[in-house]
Amino acid sequence: MEKNQLMRMEDLLDNPSPRIPICLCLDTSSSMLRVVGGTTIDTGRKVYQDGKQWNIVEGGISALQELQEGVNHFYEAIAEDEVARFGAEICVVTFDSSVRTLTDYATIDVQPAPPELEADGITQLGEGVNLALDLLEERKNEYKEAGVDYFQPWLVLMTDGEPNGDDYELQRAINRATELVNNRKLTVFPIGIGNEADMDVLASFSPTRPPLRLKGTNFKEFFEWLSQSVSTVSQSMPGDKIQLNVEGIKTWGEI
Repeated sequence: MEKNQLMRMEDLLDNPSPRIPICLCLDTSSSMLRVVGGTTIDTGRKVYQDGKQWNIVEGGISALQELQEGVNHFYEAIAEDEVARFGAEICVVTFDSSVRTLTDYATIDVQPAPPELEADGITQLGEGVNLALDLLEERKNEYKEAGVDYFQPWLVLMTDGEPNGDDYELQRAINRATELVNNRKLTVFPIGIGNEADMDVLASFSPTRPPLRLKGTNFKEFFEWLSQSVSTVSQSMPGDKIQLNVEGIKTWGEI
């Protein structure tokens, strides 16, 4: 971790490109292990996790695997973009029974490999968002100390269920996020995965942008759209008004 921190600081000195801070705040609770495709065999066993009872099966493709493929595609697309690769800084935070920083803010050159996602336990959504916002504040201070300009940060919040962590942490996260959004210091992309995602809670994190529900398991299409949006921003200047591809949203999302 100390070596990575040093590399991240050195990158700010060696690469003065304006940064685009993007945090992927991802639900990795047990429900993300549900099978969404492929052939399965029912074992007849059941397990109670993440507030629900699940049938245990063998084989198939899980929602987590689809999400992993989407994240991998996002990293590949940013790496192939000659401008975005020097400006986009990706942070990945996951939340389940615990919250984790899988990768802190850094460019693809500093951390080229996407993190491996693992699922377990409940949905501590509030705790996950609070960690993401803490990391963002730390990185913004580092930008300022290094004299590096940056675009309005993006928080991509993806969940497939209802938060069942600490209520205080959830409300604190909502208050922090909405204050930043209202002050134009943060853009939140709230994305529901599947029919059981709590869209009302997602909406509370973004007073100016309605939450969208992912169409089926179109993770790759979403991350393709996200990478194209990052590319558009990277070719502008901080403070410019950016028009995102609204039509492109129709390939992966619905209200």
